[in-house]
Amino acid sequence: MAQLMEDKAGYVTGAAGGIGRGIAQELAKEGARVVVSDLESATEGGQETVRLIEEAGGRATFIAADVAQPDQVEALVQRTVEVFGALDYAVNNAGVAIHKPLAEVSPEDFDRVISINLKGVFLGLKYAIPVMVDAGGGAIVNVASVAGLTGVDLIGPYTASKHGIVGLTKNAALEYSGRGVRVNAVAPNAIRTPLMDVSPPEFIEGLIAPQAMKRVGEPEEVGFAVAALLSDRSGFTPGVTLPVDGGYLTGA
Repeated sequence: MAQLMEDKAGYVTGAAGGIGRGIAQELAKEGARVVVSDLESATEGGQETVRLIEEAGGRATFIAADVAQPDQVEALVQRTVEVFGALDYAVNNAGVAIHKPLAEVSPEDFDRVISINLKGVFLGLKYAIPVMVDAGGGAIVNVASVAGLTGVDLIGPYTASKHGIVGLTKNAALEYSGRGVRVNAVAPNAIRTPLMDVSPPEFIEGLIAPQAMKRVGEPEEVGFAVAALLSDRSGFTPGVTLPVDGGYLTGA
């Protein structure tokens, strides 16, 4: 059987580590050519992701981009086409979180979370969709969170941004599915990432407690869900937000 993403070309943002790295590795394993993207300051981690992909027999390159900057996102899309000759898929993954009670969050911190998490996804959609429409089609997955489907204590700005991603995903799917561009999202819960590594233990315990599966998920498990949604085999599936959450939302 053919690989899910055989010879597809695209990019993954926030791929210098964590969930983004796991997605990039899984897409490459499924046959995709991958532009690994992250901040310029994360170049070392991005190059490590490229190395891991190439060592496993895949094809990848690193392109730095700040997803909150329109010119850099537009350039990322253009450079992906220049490097690999096409933009078949895009994964808007980059994100940050702040752990504070809502009333203690500064306006500056709120703006930063929204700018990276939500505006970054908007910009990814804005610049990738026209290229895909012109090419006859493509697929996009936005990385939301269970915090985009329910409230999660002490991460209010993050929760707001991820709810916004779910909304953008639905609207993009509504507006562009008929023009050949499928847009979906995944909603992870407790996944082994650098963000999780610096989270308070009680916060992590609180995330895992409602799960049917009492463990932390692996980035590659999110990656396979992304690959499945990007695959042509999911051609009749637009606008969904797929939980990858160990059963967190099962009893909700």
